[in-house]
Amino acid sequence: MDAAGIGELMEGLGRSALAAAQVLALAPSTQKNAALAAAAAAIRARTAAILAANDRDMSAARARHLSGPRLERLRLDAGRVAAIAAAVDAVIELPDPVGRIAAEWERPNGLRIQRLTVPLGVIGIIYESRPNVTADAGALCLKSGNACILRGGSESQHSSRALHEALASGLSAADLPPTCIQLVPTADRAAVGYMLAGMSEYLDVIVPRGGRSLVERVQQEARVPVIGHLEGNCHVYIDRDADVRMARAIALNAKMRRTGICGAAETLLVDEACAATHLAPVIRDLLAAGCEVRGDPAVQQVDSRVRPASEDDWYTEYLDAIIAARVVAGVDAAIAHIARYGSAHTETIVTENAATAERFLQRVDSAIVLHNASTQFADGGEFGMGAEIGISTERFHARGPVGVEQLTSYKYVVRGTGQVRP
Repeated sequence: MDAAGIGELMEGLGRSALAAAQVLALAPSTQKNAALAAAAAAIRARTAAILAANDRDMSAARARHLSGPRLERLRLDAGRVAAIAAAVDAVIELPDPVGRIAAEWERPNGLRIQRLTVPLGVIGIIYESRPNVTADAGALCLKSGNACILRGGSESQHSSRALHEALASGLSAADLPPTCIQLVPTADRAAVGYMLAGMSEYLDVIVPRGGRSLVERVQQEARVPVIGHLEGNCHVYIDRDADVRMARAIALNAKMRRTGICGAAETLLVDEACAATHLAPVIRDLLAAGCEVRGDPAVQQVDSRVRPASEDDWYTEYLDAIIAARVVAGVDAAIAHIARYGSAHTETIVTENAATAERFLQRVDSAIVLHNASTQFADGGEFGMGAEIGISTERFHARGPVGVEQLTSYKYVVRGTGQVRP
């Protein structure tokens, strides 16, 4: 498709989304929830078709020699499809964020003022190999009253199309325009460029969900506001007052439960005051689980299988079974390391010392900070938000998991009785 064809296609999507957003913004909760329920049912009923579409994507991805972590993010099975449908159902249970009175007051002149939550409008979402984002993003935008234009990665195009068809059928079943959730029907990369630079008339915000190169491109080229994060270089800090069994369990889970998600731990920091008792068990657990460990000299002494860490390792989001490990001189050194090398995503401290924990939680400037819990809890579903579009490391407009509340803005409604300003 040539540039003119791409432009015509994207303009058509934009016009349809704008019209759908006007309908959806006024839709009652019952109608939105009915659409979500029908969509979840359709996903379950179409499991075989969704898996067949995913098989096509997986075959093409293997032929393109995609890396193991990217294949893992792309792969669907019956359990994962069931989880996608369950996530849509979970969004139904969330309070409707639209039309909520966030604050109200009356002025001395009798004017009554309310701050009322409203949808953002039309959201463009650009993502890579995770087909579940199609359902998560569509469901969250629907619940929050926003129309959306989804542009999934070429590697997940068949899976995303199958999931999108289920979402569209749910919208139709609830008498809402199917164009409330649209999927860009071409893998041509020019469509991404057009979303970024040519659709400011239609898009109110863009959310990128993918690797560093994608997010950097979106942030550099977008002509509308962006909600996104560059990467998840997440840290586990084991303090001198950590319970060693808890430290072992958290470090192993944070790294190895799922290595390809943005909440996976990429760096392990261990207090020098407990290195003699805590370091070796944690490192050997990771090695036994098949994790490559790249460490500083103190960590290398624990096991001959530990490879030397380079300066670049402290900055790296591996998204793989690799972790960088370092011994540090206490909590302040850990905080300083995170400030220098981290990506402001998610960090955890393991300690039984409440004062040390509070120091860490208050001074680490990341979107999510945890105490005695795995970084893998950095997830909107685990936060009770039903699902998420992503984890934002921005400070404006949203930070942390982006769910239905983060997909709203507000307006002021002022009621008078004939007041004029003197």
